[in-house]
Amino acid sequence: MPPARNRRRTENRRPGGPRKTGRPQDLVRRTAFDVIRAVETRDAYANLLLPSRLRDRGLTGRDAALATELTYGTLRGRGTYDAVLALCSDRELRRIDAPLLDVLRLGTHQILATRIPPHAAVGTAVELARSVSGPGQAKFANAVLRKVATRDMDAWLEIVAPADADTTTRLSVRHSHPKWIVSALRDAVGNSEIDELLAADNARPRVTLVARPGRATVQELCDAGAEPAPYSPYGALLPEGDPASIAAVREGRAAVQDEASQMVALALIEAPLDGPDSLWADLCAGPGGKAGLLSALAAQRDARLLAADVQPRRAGLVRDAVDDRTGVVAADGTAPAWRPASFDRVMVDAPCTGLGALRRRPEARWRRGPESVAELGSLQRRLLATALDSVRPGGVVAYVTCSPHLAETRVVVDDVLRERDDVERLDAPAVLTTVAPDLTGLDDGPASRVGTTPDTPRTGSYAQFWPHRHGTDAMFLALLRRT
Repeated sequence: MPPARNRRRTENRRPGGPRKTGRPQDLVRRTAFDVIRAVETRDAYANLLLPSRLRDRGLTGRDAALATELTYGTLRGRGTYDAVLALCSDRELRRIDAPLLDVLRLGTHQILATRIPPHAAVGTAVELARSVSGPGQAKFANAVLRKVATRDMDAWLEIVAPADADTTTRLSVRHSHPKWIVSALRDAVGNSEIDELLAADNARPRVTLVARPGRATVQELCDAGAEPAPYSPYGALLPEGDPASIAAVREGRAAVQDEASQMVALALIEAPLDGPDSLWADLCAGPGGKAGLLSALAAQRDARLLAADVQPRRAGLVRDAVDDRTGVVAADGTAPAWRPASFDRVMVDAPCTGLGALRRRPEARWRRGPESVAELGSLQRRLLATALDSVRPGGVVAYVTCSPHLAETRVVVDDVLRERDDVERLDAPAVLTTVAPDLTGLDDGPASRVGTTPDTPRTGSYAQFWPHRHGTDAMFLALLRRT
């Protein structure tokens, strides 16, 4: 279920209602609503749009924190809130105007998952409905949200996700994930951990920073209020505050980067290879997170990095993240301009459904359907095949996806390797523990046996990070050495 997080009172209230701030009272909620609508209508990403909206509207401190909670909480909890609203409305949800439905979701989140008093949550949502849809729809919103406020979250869950419902439906409603995602994640992690994994997807993640080697240090980030990350030697966790307030981040010497993303990049450069180690490639480098770290490490190891992305705009973002020694090109990773066997190490961070980053991009769960997996599968296989052709014999390829879906991870790798006799699979968890000896739980549980047959190619193990085990995105890693 959507967690009732950030339960500290975010507004100092007087008996008569919300405090006066010197700005329109609904500005915080209007900002959250505008971002939610942009996500729905323009495929915007909340994590990119919200910060700019906060700056443009001068929202800081508690107001910014509340706008952030309302935005992300509403997006995460949409599935659960829709189930509740369906029981409280005399209209089918599909017949409610989309903007008004988003106001109702926003109001339901305030009522069920924050410490805002129910009467204030209803009142502010009704005012927002009036400004968005007019007085008549405001009356409708008032009637619906007053019904929502008659029960708390636990009581509603007993009704909309009862214990006797089928498991997939119960988990889908309780944890606000589409059924197809619940099924896919359960296949990957197993029945015993699926509840914990889905709950972790709805937990607000801490901001993770990377100190790019040779340009910044973890100590510098800690001096600015962060604390060392548990696994990455270059990672730091920021308990609160704006990352841009840290000088190293503003200057591009450090950046926001999930710890699992850091770790898979480190695994690539620590994986054993045969022969020289001077030329690396990142075939899907945009927007530049892994490329930024690889570029800094290449400089320290007297190596060079070529970073490529098929989209010129994303290639431009990569240029901002790397040093002057790194080559950046707008190029199709499935039809490369370079010669085969050119590189010693190759990273292919393949486009995927993003199911491993639902903590940070909650809207992703509502944007894709199971057909997306099939659509991406062909591209993922072609990119991996190109990467294996691009690395020289003795060199290493890292195949990475920010998804634990079996069809995007081990199935892709096994399918490609089944067609080749010149690749061996390395033990990815073992390589990762050379970087972080305390790192455990990287096996993918039941997934390691799903689809396995006597002719499943090669030996060695894949690595799977998990939000509920590691506090990271659910990043998958396969390390492959060309023979």
